[in-house]
Amino acid sequence: MNESRAEGKLGDQAVPVIAVRDLYKIYRIGETKVRALNGVDFMIHRGQFCSIVGASGSGKSTLLNMLAGLEKPTKGEIVIAGEHMERKNENELVRFRQAHIGFIFQSFNLMATMNAVENVALPLTFQGMDKKTRTKKAEAMLDMVGLHKYKRHKPTQMSGGQQQRVGVARALVVEPEIIFADEPTGNLDSVTSREVMELMQRVVREKGQTLVMVTHDNELAGFADRIFHIRDGKILQIEEKRGNEGN
Repeated sequence: MNESRAEGKLGDQAVPVIAVRDLYKIYRIGETKVRALNGVDFMIHRGQFCSIVGASGSGKSTLLNMLAGLEKPTKGEIVIAGEHMERKNENELVRFRQAHIGFIFQSFNLMATMNAVENVALPLTFQGMDKKTRTKKAEAMLDMVGLHKYKRHKPTQMSGGQQQRVGVARALVVEPEIIFADEPTGNLDSVTSREVMELMQRVVREKGQTLVMVTHDNELAGFADRIFHIRDGKILQIEEKRGNEGN
């Protein structure tokens, strides 16, 4: 890919924010080769909410880990914001994630000893932001996700849905270009799951961010603009919704 980093930045709608080409991940188990990803190609543009849906063992979590730079591909290219993830070393990947990516986890991953504001502000601490500024930004994000009354509550004082809203706020506070969500409602009941999905859908649209979510649930996948159906390490179909055009 010949784009410079400047050309690869997300202000240009014509440049895909994520481009995956001929992606393979092969694990060796004894004498057996397991193809977790078996030749995957797609592009995602700025502001799209995309879900990767498939059964357990389909390759969806492996694909998300590859996109986030948490695993190296056996073969292929992953270009995010104009930069090749597969060429970066671990330190470069850490810096890239801190600058560009937000994560939403199934298990919330909140610090039990910290209140909501402190949890949301934590990524800003790693960026070296002063306490006053990061607290102000964290409080504004908690307002956005509807937790105005819970800013000083610790995780044990909140419901699962409220904890995941804190998780969403924490992912958004660094103003990431891309948000990766791994089964973000897996520990929530169906009503709360819909509420969290509607929140994520609304926030990414308002901010023009790109959200890539992994789920096994077809109903939840339906909140996305584009649905990538994956089975046996291959993308079987990319379902386009709401008039979006894409690969």
